[in-house]
Amino acid sequence: MAKARASIDQFAFTFDAPQPATLPAALAGMDARIARTIAQALKDDGRDRGIIAIEMSQLLAEEVSKAMLDAYASPARDGHNISFSRMAALIAVTNRFDLLDRELRAIGAAVLVGDEIYTAEIGHIDSEISKLQQRKKDLSRLHPTITRNRRK
Repeated sequence: MAKARASIDQFAFTFDAPQPATLPAALAGMDARIARTIAQALKDDGRDRGIIAIEMSQLLAEEVSKAMLDAYASPARDGHNISFSRMAALIAVTNRFDLLDRELRAIGAAVLVGDEIYTAEIGHIDSEISKLQQRKKDLSRLHPTITRNRRK
């Protein structure tokens, strides 16, 4: 029986606000964690790592080899940490924004992809409207209607 592949949506977006990493050693072991994330993105993609490396190379306009990806995906090879630009290219090529979101939440950030930004903007607009409506209500209670310069 074939092994079930993880769903791309396995790490679904959450509206829980991520907390910034501020405690001592809060990011200790991050290199190994990133290596495991890279390994997961490569494994779940299903394509040959050589193909992924070629697509990353095209995005970056610099060579990325299958051997480099193998090294980046190995927590034991701590001398071969992936650069942020290559991590971004890997996420783009594998379309695993959920994995990037998971890693960024460790430092208090979250990822919105494409049109999802409009959903966030709607929430922001709703919040501003609510504040303005409350301000209007507060002012209405405090001040009477302006009546100066009216003819009787």
